[in-house]
Amino acid sequence: MRPSALDALEAMRTIGTCRSYKPDDVADEVIYAAAESARFAPQGGNRQPVRLVVVRERATKERLRDLYLVPWQPYFEAALAGVQALGPSLASREKAVRAADEFAHNLADHPLLIVVCARRDALVITDLELDRPSVVGGASIYPYVQNLCIALRVQGVASAITTLAVEAEPQVKELLGIPDEYLMACMMAAGYPERGFPRKLSRLPVEETVFLERFGEPIDPPEGGGD
Repeated sequence: MRPSALDALEAMRTIGTCRSYKPDDVADEVIYAAAESARFAPQGGNRQPVRLVVVRERATKERLRDLYLVPWQPYFEAALAGVQALGPSLASREKAVRAADEFAHNLADHPLLIVVCARRDALVITDLELDRPSVVGGASIYPYVQNLCIALRVQGVASAITTLAVEAEPQVKELLGIPDEYLMACMMAAGYPERGFPRKLSRLPVEETVFLERFGEPIDPPEGGGD
């Protein structure tokens, strides 16, 4: 059954990032249905560069976890030290950092790990000459990833995206048999959420993030206000 537009909008507002999952498997039919919708994401020239490797095998997930923990540990220690230095007023932020650490160490326990790849020669990267990090190539990758997260959410499956594992791209590609002409864009964990989905997420209001004609000129909310 195809999700309704309302289902998709509700999914966007309650998707969040899930770091703890029930042990239940996510059936192939669920993954297929999500990918069936996700593949229609916008992309440059309809080149369709994205490929997914869905991992359930315990030994492979353990190896992915071990590769992930190498860059994660210094990242975690720096993040924890940063929030602790700011004092007890940011206790909720420290809790989130520790939850992320638990997520990292439990990667092999999550029902699915999905490695997202993209064919390099199908990406048109127009910002290489600018004096800043290149981001344009992701425009043909991450809309697919977000579509996948939403399509999974509509079916009751939660997810978490991490790019830290990309630091181990050569090892991940060898582990999963990913051809040389593909790059690794991110890794996702997915499964049925242990504590359900968030009912209300905290995000900046539209007026602070959407401008009309010039940066800093906010769009007005509709009559009655936003929510």
